[in-house]
Amino acid sequence: MLFSGCKGTTFRNICQISCEIQKKSLILQPEQKKRLKAALKTPFGRIIFYKSMVNLDETDLQILRTLQKNAKLTTKELADAVNLTPTPVFERQKRLEKRGYIRKYVAILDAEKLGQGLQVFCKVKLKQINREIAKSFTHRILRIPEVTECYNTSGAYDYLLKVRARDMKQYQEFIINKLGEIEDVGSIESTFVMSEIKQEYGIHI
Repeated sequence: MLFSGCKGTTFRNICQISCEIQKKSLILQPEQKKRLKAALKTPFGRIIFYKSMVNLDETDLQILRTLQKNAKLTTKELADAVNLTPTPVFERQKRLEKRGYIRKYVAILDAEKLGQGLQVFCKVKLKQINREIAKSFTHRILRIPEVTECYNTSGAYDYLLKVRARDMKQYQEFIINKLGEIEDVGSIESTFVMSEIKQEYGIHI
């Protein structure tokens, strides 16, 4: 089976390369890079390659679970937690980072102690929506520090924002002077968090 437009690059070849990358953190040779690059130009080639790359074994999952609980662990501490020696654990961790399974390491701050205790879920409906309007809205939202999360949603509203503020006055200023300045915003509905019952920063794997 050949990838369309990729002479000499077979399905088996792509799978073999991806398996080698997974197992050995393979550094591709120039010819392999050339053939792989050609394959990834086709939709089918991309699907096959990335599907063959997503398989994680139980050790990979253990590393991810452990780091979700404590990302400050040293390589030795992480290796002890998953019952391996430090070298293969270090290689696996770097591979997980490179592939994007681990996006970044952050410190989780206490919003209350830092004077950002007011948490609001803000639903936003635009007057109308098309590609350019959505792009413009997204660009504006990314530049507003009070918005910590933003989701494009289905239903009556187009976007769901998670907003942190010092108090009601600051949130009002956010609505009037920042969100209200975006001309495509049609309506807003705010839901104020009274108490936080559960907040998990990790994902279940």
